[in-house]
Amino acid sequence: MLHRRTFLLAGAGIAMSGPLRLLAQPRFQKNPFTLGIASGYPQPDGVVLWTRLAPDALNGGGMPNAAVEVTWEIAADDGFGSVLRKGVERAAPDLAHSVHAEIRGLEPARWYHYRFHAGGATSVTGRFRTAPAAAAANDRLRFALASCQQYEQGYFAAYRHMAREDLDLVIHVGDYIYESSWGRTRVRSHGTPECVTLAEYRNRYALYKSDADLQAAHAAFPWLVTWDDHEVSNDYANERSQKLDPPALYLRRRAAAYQAYYEHMPLPAWARPRGPNARLYTQASFGQLAQICMLDDRQYRSHQVCPPSGRGGSTVVTAGECPQRLSPELTLLGAEQERWLHGALDTSAARWNIIAQQTLMAQRIRLKDNEDAFWTDGWDGYPKARERLLGHIAQRKLSNPLVLGGDVHAGIVADLKVNFDDAKSPVIASEFVGTSITSQGPGAKFSEAARQNNPHMKFHNGVQKGYTAFEVTPERCAVRMRTVSDVTDAQATIRDLAGFVVEHGKAGAQWA
Repeated sequence: MLHRRTFLLAGAGIAMSGPLRLLAQPRFQKNPFTLGIASGYPQPDGVVLWTRLAPDALNGGGMPNAAVEVTWEIAADDGFGSVLRKGVERAAPDLAHSVHAEIRGLEPARWYHYRFHAGGATSVTGRFRTAPAAAAANDRLRFALASCQQYEQGYFAAYRHMAREDLDLVIHVGDYIYESSWGRTRVRSHGTPECVTLAEYRNRYALYKSDADLQAAHAAFPWLVTWDDHEVSNDYANERSQKLDPPALYLRRRAAAYQAYYEHMPLPAWARPRGPNARLYTQASFGQLAQICMLDDRQYRSHQVCPPSGRGGSTVVTAGECPQRLSPELTLLGAEQERWLHGALDTSAARWNIIAQQTLMAQRIRLKDNEDAFWTDGWDGYPKARERLLGHIAQRKLSNPLVLGGDVHAGIVADLKVNFDDAKSPVIASEFVGTSITSQGPGAKFSEAARQNNPHMKFHNGVQKGYTAFEVTPERCAVRMRTVSDVTDAQATIRDLAGFVVEHGKAGAQWA
């Protein structure tokens, strides 16, 4: 496998011979917009618009080794009777003929419609809402939280229902694709082995983005995104893979994965990878009502401590088995990102402060040989780093902190404390972990044990799948845990499984 990876990664780039040609007016025999369209990173005066030309999406895209002009239009109405802005981008082979058009000059807090044209073909129409002006006393923000969408384990019916919601935004916190196959029951297939090369990651994104329900959710709202581990490989930490590949080799794989991620997301140019490095953490403001900090807890983290013999990644350990877990040197975010986050929180004047990151932040004790045990891939593997962050929030008396997460394939609502082992430690923030879109999670017995062993957890369900909907107003944040009837049914229905409310000035979620 190592020799295969070395060979494949060495050829992961695109060969370019001579100067890049420009096909200003190609003619496509097939629809080039097979992967849909998307918007992201709304600001008061603009947004990022995305598409990728891929008439043969699952076989490398089917595009020539030449750049193609793509026109975008923005209108006040979905019939484009009043086109307000128009521009041209170059879709080039070095980015898989993807387009990331950064639009400026729009009005704040307004819905717009957009579409693309290329070679006589026209995309579907999408819409986005710009963010409110920085000084605006806006009275509402509605968004959905999504994560963990293993293509083989279910259909994306949750996205079809999400697209029908009245939302301003979607926040995706990772595992947008899965690089490999796993799980008990599969209703459809990746059709290819584990991704290693740039070409393989591109085809995997194309497979996921060919799903009509996912396309509908992208077309309906702007997105903010971050990755977790499966956009590269399971349980990776910084330059260390679960299989302990040589770091230099693994970083080449990470570079391919990061590039494919950028090519398929509505990300701004500042997020474009430079080799195996890419900055995703950022801050997004929505008037005076809310600030959202998007984090990256994979790229900069310390290696997981006490891994099983012969591999990296996670395990479950007791305190006696792994005293290294309590080292203050361990970091999940990296020193630079930690400093940035503290600064963003310190300077925030928002009424609600939302931290969107990949995994469960609350302590989740499980039992191993009748002793308290902890999973090392999440914040429980980095408890001093968690203590630093929550301690900083408590010290600064941050206004209405909310933490969002994913990764663990379970819907969880928890109170966050600086010291989870002290029953008298005050609640300083509320956490909502969204269940997976499809990925299989822990069973009912695991969830019941988690609630019993962790009194700060008010809700824990790993069986039902879907997304979480939020409505933030100056006085409260209302949360609905929305789940589909059956992820193996493409026509699944949806319902509210549970509801919670966080009142302004009162840390901790209450049942609604």
